[in-house]
Amino acid sequence: MALSHLKLGVSPLCWTNDVLDDLGGDIALQTCLQQAAQTGYQGIELGRKFPRDARELHPLLDKVGLQLASGWHSGFLAERSVQEELDAVRPHAQLLQQLGASVMVYGECGLLPGETPLDEQISQSPALASLDLPQYCDKLNAFADVLLRDYGLQLAYHHHLMMVVEHDDELQAFMENTHSNVGLVFDSGHAFAAGVDIARALQRYGSRICHIHLKDVRPEVHQRLYRENLSFNEAVRAGLFTIPGEGGIDYSPIIDFVKRSQYQGWLIIEAEQDPALAPPLPTVQRAFAWANAHFPLTSRETV
Repeated sequence: MALSHLKLGVSPLCWTNDVLDDLGGDIALQTCLQQAAQTGYQGIELGRKFPRDARELHPLLDKVGLQLASGWHSGFLAERSVQEELDAVRPHAQLLQQLGASVMVYGECGLLPGETPLDEQISQSPALASLDLPQYCDKLNAFADVLLRDYGLQLAYHHHLMMVVEHDDELQAFMENTHSNVGLVFDSGHAFAAGVDIARALQRYGSRICHIHLKDVRPEVHQRLYRENLSFNEAVRAGLFTIPGEGGIDYSPIIDFVKRSQYQGWLIIEAEQDPALAPPLPTVQRAFAWANAHFPLTSRETV
């Protein structure tokens, strides 16, 4: 039976990396959009090549029949006040609202080490214990309330390597100190790589999950990440992430969660790889086939 209440999308990271300029820097946005639509995906997230004006972006998406699923916001509530963060997020939130998105992905970029944090060694990742957790979560709660009230967007907090909510204990403490308006992006790749107990996290926090990123992790690169104390960017270049089904993650609890829970959001294929080593079109086609085989989903007609 098809899970018709779910939508399958893809991240532009499969074509162009948001941080490493040389990875996919030569791939045109139109190529990304056309190939995503051609494969059968219903939506796409924002990437660095996307125009940030709804009058420009809407026609590009509409031409190929893609919806805007969400977009990443680099937040600094670990350092800023709620009002400062609301001022910073306004144009981004307005864009998502105007294009019909219902969630906003929030990544905490406060307290990160160095001038280029993702080039720092993984051991330099900031610990959640380095900040005042109740104060931080109070700010996130207030920020999420305004985001929902003023823009109709649920905050979808992204646990992430090299950020303050990374490991299993950090995720648990964070979820216990935030309220229901602070939703969670469940990212299979970041969860596995950070040692999060995936089955337990899905069981405990399932009602708070409002967005899902699906990627896999290559075990040999994952081992190198910690053994050699690589940076996040070094690990990405080495092929840490790949598409679901082509790495070491046991997807059975994730598949079971999607089938049996009340989750009704997006499933986003997000495998940030070097497009020269993982050509985007056949890569996202394999991921599309994997998703439809395991869930299965009702996708839109290809164009």
